[in-house]
Amino acid sequence: MKKVLLLVAVVATVSFAACTNKQAAAEKAKADSLAAVALADSLAKAEADSLAALVPDTTVVVEETVVE
Repeated sequence: MKKVLLLVAVVATVSFAACTNKQAAAEKAKADSLAAVALADSLAKAEADSLAALVPDTTVVVEETVVE
């Protein structure tokens, strides 16, 4: 009977350890994907800013006169 209880305890410990590792791996994968999205977003913003700096400002300022 002691051997059966010991076997059940070992199986429970191993299965618990296996589930914990899967959860940690899933959380790490989620964090990595969020970091990749943040990096891609910052790179896209930097590219847009650099392209905006290359385009000359074509805004024309018109002086308004008020007739009284």
